[in-house]
Amino acid sequence: MTSKKNDSANQLLELHVKHEVASLKGAKLRKFLKQEADELLDHAGSLTLNRLASEGQVMETIQRVVVNMELDAGIPELAGEMAAEVLNAPVQATTALGEIVTREQATGFVEELLELRHQREQVISEIMAHPVYQELISNVVYQGVVNYLYEDNLITKSVPGVGSMMKFGKRMANKAVPGLDETFERRFKAWLSDSLPGLIGRSEQFLQRALSDDEVRDTVMAAWVAVEDKTIAQLHEGLGDVELQEFVVLGYEFWLQFRKTAYFEGCAQAVVAHLFVKYGDRPLTDLLGDVGVTREVIMAEIDAWAIPLIDVLQEEGYIEALVRRRLSGFYKSAAARKVLESKALES
Repeated sequence: MTSKKNDSANQLLELHVKHEVASLKGAKLRKFLKQEADELLDHAGSLTLNRLASEGQVMETIQRVVVNMELDAGIPELAGEMAAEVLNAPVQATTALGEIVTREQATGFVEELLELRHQREQVISEIMAHPVYQELISNVVYQGVVNYLYEDNLITKSVPGVGSMMKFGKRMANKAVPGLDETFERRFKAWLSDSLPGLIGRSEQFLQRALSDDEVRDTVMAAWVAVEDKTIAQLHEGLGDVELQEFVVLGYEFWLQFRKTAYFEGCAQAVVAHLFVKYGDRPLTDLLGDVGVTREVIMAEIDAWAIPLIDVLQEEGYIEALVRRRLSGFYKSAAARKVLESKALES
């Protein structure tokens, strides 16, 4: 009796496995997936985000997957290799910048930037107040004055021999008083340093008035016109594979540090909180619709990815093995044996 019962269970298992495997092929598989996608979307119309998850769960997932997950050292190497492949791809030499970003889009970006007038004024002020900039201006003014005195002024250009006499006098003075040039330079630059704050203040006022929206717009768009017909390869000339990989590594190291900062956590918390405020009590279909996930989009991806993948798994025997693992436990269970035994007794 036990042997007969086991034979019946095995026969039913094989028939069930064969049935399930056959249903996961071709048109039957697509029909099944479409039906399940429709069923899930219908349920999504009555389910809310708050019912499926909480802010805390989402933040915990971000903490596990984004912040705490250890990333293999091979990631930056692979990213560098991929970036180098992109940099050296033939399309770089045949694609102009204007084909990627149109002039209308560039104009739109400029118009948005012009709205940041306060930020522009602040940047100009901070640049002009920086000690490095003041040192630069000091050196430029000094060199300009020296060149004017000995070469470019009206007298030396108009009167033959005056420029040579002035240079000769300078050389003689330096011989008589060694270090005269250095002393003059040091004192002149010290005077410039004392005078520059007022000069720079007036220059800043001039720049703030001169850099009007029209002036900035015309300048930026003129620069854009000069580069929009250049190919991407021309624009990144001089950036070799090694330099590119170094940038990738730096970016990767920055991300590893940035993801653990309180700033990143605060930004993530703000985004998640807003998501639940806006969609927490609304049907999931509202959220899916706002991000563009429709039935048509889902079926397109099923056709493109799910069905071909399952076909490959069918060929590899994985699907049959999966179904067999899933069903064999039931047909070997005491409940199944009891039913088969009772059927055998009835017959």
